[in-house]
Amino acid sequence: MKSDQDWLSALRRRAGAYQQVRAFFEQRGVLEVETPVLSRGGTTDPQIESLSCLVGTGGNAERRYLRTSPEFFHKRLLAAGVTDLFELAKVFRDGEFGARHNPEFTLLEWYRSGWDHYRLMDEVGELVQCLLNWAGQGHWPVRTLSFAELFVEYAGVDPLHDTRAALDARLAAAGVMGMDSWSRDEALDYLRGAVIEPALPTRQLTFVVDFPASQAALARILPGDPPLAARFELYLGQVELANGYHELTDAAEQRRRFEADLAVRGQRSQPLPRLDEALLTAMEQGLPDCAGVALGMDRLLLALGGATDLRQLLPFPHDQA
Repeated sequence: MKSDQDWLSALRRRAGAYQQVRAFFEQRGVLEVETPVLSRGGTTDPQIESLSCLVGTGGNAERRYLRTSPEFFHKRLLAAGVTDLFELAKVFRDGEFGARHNPEFTLLEWYRSGWDHYRLMDEVGELVQCLLNWAGQGHWPVRTLSFAELFVEYAGVDPLHDTRAALDARLAAAGVMGMDSWSRDEALDYLRGAVIEPALPTRQLTFVVDFPASQAALARILPGDPPLAARFELYLGQVELANGYHELTDAAEQRRRFEADLAVRGQRSQPLPRLDEALLTAMEQGLPDCAGVALGMDRLLLALGGATDLRQLLPFPHDQA
């Protein structure tokens, strides 16, 4: 543990921030929920690895996955009739270590029935500004860019229309060689992390919208040329803070995306988690039109306290737990 003053002040700041979050949603009539940490289904996302354990003894032991997000449980609640909900959720992701990563962390996740992602973006901005003001940071300027505008302005490439050769040339200029095996999305992800994020203003809320359809994840796809994902991300300064969707409600399309993820995981020799059939059943029965977002509370608390490393925030980081 760190000095008493450091970890006590961090604990008090977290407790105060949670009080602010709960007051924010209570004023708006959003229900706080608590959902299971263990699940029969794991995440299929090739970029995220689930932690798992065996529950039961002897021949009755069953593998359960520690949630990487409460999203699937939230959608089951929405399908069952809950309208608006939020949760301050402990989540777990394997292999995530570093200044901004810990294998155990807290997500603030919430859903709004009948909203699209643009309306939810406004509420995300209101909540973050509320917490910045509470922490004495004042009001931060806000800017919204499309995914394409972000890349053109900060990396000098058009992510939707430039050739792969143009992307590879930009990667080479950034000092990356031997990227032939990378997918287009992997190349874009690298440029975003290595070139764009360090160039963002340090005291600005930057919303990014209109992602490529190939990066839709669990968002619906908007028709157009090219089609785009109904998705947004928020940067707090240079730190990715939140990821939101106008949620996909088509169960058959969701199953297809899960199976496509598993195919990628198989090609990479990654673990193949069990699909969350309970979620798919709930979607078949009717998931209402809704928008949802996940916001990293630990990263937000870093900014609120002027810290740069999670070890300054957590009384028991991973290597001390």
